[in-house]
Amino acid sequence: MSTPFGPQSTVIVPVNGHRHDHPVALEPGFDVAVVRQIRREVAERLTRANRAQEAATSTPIPAKEREALTRRLINEALDAYATAEMQAGRPPLHPQVESRVARTVADALLGAGGLEPWLNNPQVEDIVANGCDRVFIRFDDGRIEQVDPIADSDAEMVDLIRMLAARTGNDERRWDRAAPLLNLQLEDGSRLNAVLDVVRRPSLSIRRHRYMTMTLPELVELGAIDTALAELFGAAVRARLNTVVGGPTGAGKTTFLRGLASAIPAWERLVTIEDTYELGFDKDPAHPNVAAMQTRDANVEGEGAIDMATLFGNALRMVPSRVFVGEVRGREVVPLLNAMSQGNDGSMSTIHASSSAGVFRKLALYAAAAPERLDPAVTNMHIAEGLHLVVQLRLTETGRRFVTSVREVVESDGLQVASNEIFRPGPDERAVPGASVSTALLERLVFHGFDPALLQRRHGWWDTTATGTDGTGTRPGRGRTA
Repeated sequence: MSTPFGPQSTVIVPVNGHRHDHPVALEPGFDVAVVRQIRREVAERLTRANRAQEAATSTPIPAKEREALTRRLINEALDAYATAEMQAGRPPLHPQVESRVARTVADALLGAGGLEPWLNNPQVEDIVANGCDRVFIRFDDGRIEQVDPIADSDAEMVDLIRMLAARTGNDERRWDRAAPLLNLQLEDGSRLNAVLDVVRRPSLSIRRHRYMTMTLPELVELGAIDTALAELFGAAVRARLNTVVGGPTGAGKTTFLRGLASAIPAWERLVTIEDTYELGFDKDPAHPNVAAMQTRDANVEGEGAIDMATLFGNALRMVPSRVFVGEVRGREVVPLLNAMSQGNDGSMSTIHASSSAGVFRKLALYAAAAPERLDPAVTNMHIAEGLHLVVQLRLTETGRRFVTSVREVVESDGLQVASNEIFRPGPDERAVPGASVSTALLERLVFHGFDPALLQRRHGWWDTTATGTDGTGTRPGRGRTA
């Protein structure tokens, strides 16, 4: 079976008619076969050692002990290889070559293994694996390709994922038969989800975050928004408008939220609430006063779980200037709407929705399923009282991401939320000026620096003079997409 470990050319199985080869240059005298042999032997011994540890203690080998064990096993395997070569009448590896072999194997087993080349590729956006050998990569231009296995067996794939989880330093993120679902953020900011035992084979999904910091001008450069939208959102942030960003999976909601946050004054205190750390405001020098919170699963005894609704209730006691909820998925919607309607203006969140109008329906569904069991009419009153703007993002088949709709929340009317679609989808789905902004909101935006003349351009301010033939708003030679 082909293996991705060690320096070699990657074999690609084309998907959707595409092919993407990644040749790797080899150093003179470097025996790839030896690297593969040593890596396989050490990986098998590590897997057996980890299984024995789990059988005895119900926990995997700790990260530091695993690293020391890995290096010892590499040395033992190289010694055994040298002995076997001399017994066969062949010369052993040159010391420099042996050193390179040891280093390459250690990098594979202590790094990200078969995931390493994809995590280091800036063009990769998503990595999914249905078992060790059914691996698919989505690139930033929308291509999806099947690539080499990320491990030689499903057991090694499980060990690799556990090793990556151990590096996060969060001992609460277990992954075994008792806790088969794993969600965490890798060291590079990527979001990892893994499933074990409740699927036929181990399943892995990694979503890359190529832009860990973002500004409104950069969103314009990426073609996600035009000049008018940038000015509108900047004024909206300064005016402390409560905003929910909707869109499908992979539409760039988190990146867009980072762009909005860039307009927040540095002196404000931000509190973020997430299932898995993604927003990263606490790592951005532009926001020195940030408290980042993450949910926690129950321990072995089934105790200690803390969900987003609980974190949100505590966040309001942390003297926040604004509260960010990474993604609304359930009962946390009720405290979020309560906070927005009770004076915590400037709060923001994201939500999965297929349209800007669909955001209201999603909020109502989540509120109805929450312990408070809010009926739609009550939920809509909360929405009308606290939410100001809904922004919808679009993801095209070619991987382009941009704002397609902006709604101003006006009022509630029983089972309906009245709203003005002040930016609507244009001929190419990108947002262009639509319904008139209410007088009250326009005056508020103008007070905070918005020029209403920007709304007078029928087809928006997308930079069509500097785009390619697809009219995406991306400047020639940049090669970047939002």
